[in-house]
Amino acid sequence: MLRVLTFTNLYPNAAQPRHGIFVEQRLLRLVQSGSIAARVIAPVASFPVRRGRFAPFAVAARVAAAEHRHGIEVEHPRFPVVPGLSSWVNPVSMALCALPALRRMRRESGEFDLIDAQFVYPDGVAGALLGALLGKPVLITARGSDVNLAGRERIPRAWIRWAARRCAGFITVSEALRDALLALGVPTEQLIVLRNGVDLELFQPQDRERARAELGISGPMLLAVGNLVEEKGHDIEIRALAELAGVRLTIIGSGPEGENLRRLAHECGVSERITWISELRQPALVRYYAAADATVLASSREGMANVLLESIACGTPVIASAVGGNPEIVSTSHAGVLMAERTPAALVTAFRQLQRERPDSAQVRRHAQRFGWEETITRQLRLFHDVASRGPAARGLRAA
Repeated sequence: MLRVLTFTNLYPNAAQPRHGIFVEQRLLRLVQSGSIAARVIAPVASFPVRRGRFAPFAVAARVAAAEHRHGIEVEHPRFPVVPGLSSWVNPVSMALCALPALRRMRRESGEFDLIDAQFVYPDGVAGALLGALLGKPVLITARGSDVNLAGRERIPRAWIRWAARRCAGFITVSEALRDALLALGVPTEQLIVLRNGVDLELFQPQDRERARAELGISGPMLLAVGNLVEEKGHDIEIRALAELAGVRLTIIGSGPEGENLRRLAHECGVSERITWISELRQPALVRYYAAADATVLASSREGMANVLLESIACGTPVIASAVGGNPEIVSTSHAGVLMAERTPAALVTAFRQLQRERPDSAQVRRHAQRFGWEETITRQLRLFHDVASRGPAARGLRAA
């Protein structure tokens, strides 16, 4: 059995149950295959000021030093940060803080064969540092802003290129991210696309009228699921609502832009037509997907958006910005509509088009079935075994 160490700061914990849930979902399916044993080191950023814009550090401070989740051992070492100043040294800080926990884990639980690093920067670079120090092969998964944002900055860009020379290769969750890493100078032989999957058993169509009755919804309703941060484009949804008389909007998420978005809703005169929900676990989300006329994602950047996959798996079409991996999901009208541009007017046009040409729920579901986990997990396991068999000198990815 292959022994894998997953290294990332994006991993759920008791204080942040939805933090990096997509990483855990993939890992659990790999473990359930019976082919690997997994351990996780998920460093937590630490900063002494925990109020105002630094409030997220107060949440991080509540994360336990160690947890067991679904039978997997998870360690949470702390690494110091100075917001706005230390980002270029974060890979080193993360790697150094992880070493004591990693050595203890090896003493208590035995050796491991491969480092599975999630999120290119800083986590993936830190994973490459650990691989170099410990003589272990490393695979890095690119998921979105780790490339789309970090790749624009000189020092993170240099770190990513350094990691590319020392890891076996990069997994990307979309073709768009593969292209972005190619543009950064990562060789094509070190790149492979393994898309996110969606749990087709959990996310599936429900009785729409029953879901709407249970939630007290009448009339058209748009659903937006995502953190209340600028790049998610919730302001576009709110401004568009002002042009969609009689339509309601449900926003599920929390984040630093919450107050600004509520103020915008008041200024646009649509406060009474918006329902705000800070957080829902995945099983509860299914009912909202079922009740919605469409799920909206107006983000400025994406890797492979789980929200879109979940919605179409529930038979609900989507309206999405044409960024990142979104066009790879909304590749036919059976999935929904891509916005012509990221503007309120384009969202209004897309919604009206969807009202005229709404695909049948069964059609939407059939489109979603191509995004199940089975193929991705099979290819992922094949890749893990190949890289581990070649050892620390592994460079380049064979077809998985």
